[in-house]
Amino acid sequence: MSDVPGEVRELYPFLYERRAADGDQGALTEEVVRSAREKAAGIAALRRRIAAADAGRIAACAAAMAERFAAGGRLFAFGNGGSSTDAQGLATTFLHPPGGPAAGAVVLPALSLTSDAAVVTALSNDVGFDVVFARQLAAFGRPGDIAVGLSTSGGSANVVQGLAEAARRGLLTVALAGHHGGRLAQLSTLGHLFVMPSDSVHRIQEAQTTVYHVLWELIQQALRAGRGGGR
Repeated sequence: MSDVPGEVRELYPFLYERRAADGDQGALTEEVVRSAREKAAGIAALRRRIAAADAGRIAACAAAMAERFAAGGRLFAFGNGGSSTDAQGLATTFLHPPGGPAAGAVVLPALSLTSDAAVVTALSNDVGFDVVFARQLAAFGRPGDIAVGLSTSGGSANVVQGLAEAARRGLLTVALAGHHGGRLAQLSTLGHLFVMPSDSVHRIQEAQTTVYHVLWELIQQALRAGRGGGR
C-alpha cells in the first residue's frame, strides 16, 4: 500500500488503513457504506439549498430558453474536463431525450462544442486554448440561439470567453458554476448564472446535472403546452 499516491489515499483514506490490509472486510464494508451515505446526504442537502435559493430563477431561465427553442433557436454546450462530459450529456438530453417523441418528448437541436477533437485541437494548437469555444460560437452562433457554459470553478478562461462572445452575438447565455461563481460571477453580460455553493467538485457536478435536467423538464413542459416548439 505504500506505493499508492498520497492524493489517492486522501480521496478514500479508509481503503488504505491497516485494518483493511489485515483483512477486516466487515469494517471496510462499514466504512464504504458510511462514506456513500455521507455523500448521498451531502448532495441531497445541496440540491435542497439550490432549490430554495434558485427555483424562481431556474423557472425564468427555462421559460427564456423555451422561447428561443420555439422560435427555432439551437443550444450550444461547453466545458472542460468533467464539465466537458457534462456538456455532452446536456446536449444529448436535449437532442435525444429519454423516450423520444414516442414518449411525448420534444427533440431539440443541441450540440456540444467539445465533441469535435479535430476542431478543439486545431484551435488550441493554432490560436489558443482560451478561444476554443468563442471561435466556434462566432462561426455557428446566431441571435436567438442558446449558449450554456459549465465550469466547476467558475474561472475557466475559455468558458468565460465563450459566453462573452455568445452574448455579443445575441445568444441567450446560461452558466453553471461552483464555489462562489468565480470569474463567471463577474461577467456582466451573462444572462443566467447558477452557482452550486460547494467546495467539492463531485457535489458541484452532481448539482449542475440536476439543474440542467430540471431546466430540460421545464422547457419540455412549456413547449408541449404551446406545441409550437417541437423540431
